[in-house]
Amino acid sequence: MDIIVKQTKKLRGEVTIPGSKSHTIRGVVIGTLAGGTTKLINPLISEDTLASVQGCRHLGAKIDTSGMDWIIEGTGGRIHKPEEPLYLGNSGTSLNLLTGVASLGKFDVILDGDESLRTRPVQPLLDALNKLGVYGISLMGNGKPPVKIKGEIQGGKTEVNGISSQFVSSLLISTPLAKRDTEIRVVNIHEVPYIEMTLRWLDERGIVYERNSDYTYFKVKGNQRYNAFKKVIPADWSSATFFLVAGVITKDSDILLRGLDVNDVQGDRMVIEYLKKMGADIRIERDGIRIKGGRLKGTELDLNNTPDALPAMAVCGCFAEGTTKIYNVAHARIKETDRIKVMAEELSKMNARIEETYDGLIIYHSNLKGTEVNGHYDHRIVMALSLAGLIAEGTTKITTAEAVSVTFPNFIELMKKIGAIINKEE
Repeated sequence: MDIIVKQTKKLRGEVTIPGSKSHTIRGVVIGTLAGGTTKLINPLISEDTLASVQGCRHLGAKIDTSGMDWIIEGTGGRIHKPEEPLYLGNSGTSLNLLTGVASLGKFDVILDGDESLRTRPVQPLLDALNKLGVYGISLMGNGKPPVKIKGEIQGGKTEVNGISSQFVSSLLISTPLAKRDTEIRVVNIHEVPYIEMTLRWLDERGIVYERNSDYTYFKVKGNQRYNAFKKVIPADWSSATFFLVAGVITKDSDILLRGLDVNDVQGDRMVIEYLKKMGADIRIERDGIRIKGGRLKGTELDLNNTPDALPAMAVCGCFAEGTTKIYNVAHARIKETDRIKVMAEELSKMNARIEETYDGLIIYHSNLKGTEVNGHYDHRIVMALSLAGLIAEGTTKITTAEAVSVTFPNFIELMKKIGAIINKEE
């Protein structure tokens, strides 16, 4: 599928942001480990979250996704031996969290995914689990999926490279069910807000652990259990990023975003602060968050905690006057694509003046021109290039746009609702 976007001078209206992918997957995984019946209210329905559902079903959970809310009959921590490999599509979060869950069984579990997922490193998590009594290997010998896991996890002392917060979250979710206490040391820590999100889930479930102030040491009590729960899934700040940016780069726009919790732990809520630093008119109102278009000025942005924001903020840099520097986000290179490299390449095709650095981008004010660009089957790249199309002269065509269904299936419909000249082309 392709997306066709034409220059759009103003966006007007209201958008209700869908549920958070990161919260939804954590809810599915922890509900699977809990005893009894769990209810997730307002879950995100997307390819990534449904991949986590399918993986958890293979491990013994009974999950009903037929209604607006999802009902999970958990395993009480006694996962089942799957009859086939867990195929997790493009979902790195599902892969990493379920790798930890798989370590709870005394049997082999193979976890795999699509071509893109097979490029994602997972060796740091395997190394950490192997120090806790688990046998985990990359079947291709390259530190990437498919992986084979055999437990059961015992606890003890381990160390994990925090280049991906998901490695840390996987250990934190699974080790409470280990036989003994677990001490985890984290080196090279990144994406701290996602670790905080996992800890919020553990706190709500009454899991006992200790940590230091900078999230580089944890001690998790063993022999614990998860109890069933009911939880409303918060709206997704990562998805909201694209509407926040769309509003500020189209000069005559006035958009209200509904459903977002400014106090949630999601790191991408910081996008509001990034945009305000660039001069954006964004206001927190009783009914939601209002964004008005206007002028932006270039600035320097440390995106270490918010790598998913890089593609959209790169487009902001093209619109802003002067120079924008995005830095300290080298881990954006190990997402669905090397997002630093890909955004530099694709925006350059649109006449952007942009330079790639080791850990980010330097972007100069640019008058973008519509052309054909490649979404690289990466949902956030596709959506970011759609934003670029809103401010580019002429028409922009984004290929591989079916990738938006990974996290935001109704992105195009919501953009059209507020006036974007955007259509899909099968």
